[in-house]
Amino acid sequence: MKKLIVFAFIGFLAQLIDGALGMAYGVTSSSLLLAFSIAPAVASASVHLSEVVTTAASGVSHIKFGNVDKAMVFKLIIPGSIGAFLGATFLSNIPGDIAKPYVSIFLLLLGIYVLFRFLIQYRPPAENSSSSLTRKQAIPLGFIAGFMDATGGGGWGPIATPVLLSKNGMSARKVVGTVDTSEFAIAVSASLGFFISLGWSQVNWLWVTALIIGGVIAAPIAAWLVQKVHPQLMGVLVGGFIIFVNSRTLLTTWVENASLYPYIYTIIFVGWVAAILATITKLSKRKASILVNQKRTGNIAD
Repeated sequence: MKKLIVFAFIGFLAQLIDGALGMAYGVTSSSLLLAFSIAPAVASASVHLSEVVTTAASGVSHIKFGNVDKAMVFKLIIPGSIGAFLGATFLSNIPGDIAKPYVSIFLLLLGIYVLFRFLIQYRPPAENSSSSLTRKQAIPLGFIAGFMDATGGGGWGPIATPVLLSKNGMSARKVVGTVDTSEFAIAVSASLGFFISLGWSQVNWLWVTALIIGGVIAAPIAAWLVQKVHPQLMGVLVGGFIIFVNSRTLLTTWVENASLYPYIYTIIFVGWVAAILATITKLSKRKASILVNQKRTGNIAD
């Protein structure tokens, strides 16, 4: 029972982050499931099965709040679905013990990318109506993001969201809503691939149900929060969290001297806290600068 409550909390936390940031449901939940010594293919299958429901709830919520570019959704879902199906089939045919550390490496790299992207390279996007991403650009983006999402248990958001944010046209909230809404098709395709390759008997439906319950509760809250919470700080929090969780799997797999673990964890945690504080400082300075400019403008107007 305690494990089910933990899984429900994982689903809630992962969907809250994903719905507010446009990424990290799969990466967050897969990282935590791997930490419970669950095989990569089973963990990814469980995550994608739960995502079929949570992404539907998230998509409906984002559409209700006007956070979705429907034209971009249709550009992404076909290549993304193909990539997700092939990725699920590929992962299902790899032995779990062999795949686990390499999947963790992929997730760790995604975490580093997310952290770097939001700590160093973050730029507030323009508030226009649609993205400049063409259909030819959307095909490889959708395919690669879908494939990596299925093989790593996460990757659709961490790959698609930064690319769309880097393109002029869509506001941050529309990028998040569009990526979350299109992820429904990716979750369905990946689940179909896992079903054909693994069968349903490998999946623990209680875990899936617990993830779904937590995710469905968080979906409307996240769709509302995306308009209230600054995404840069959320990105740094998520990136550090992913790095911290996956470092455990890699350490226990490849570092035999357990006495080193606390020191490595401490270094990672201190670096994460430093990144959070640096981001908060940046946001505070930016806010103060905006207030000063507004006061100057007001004085000139007077």
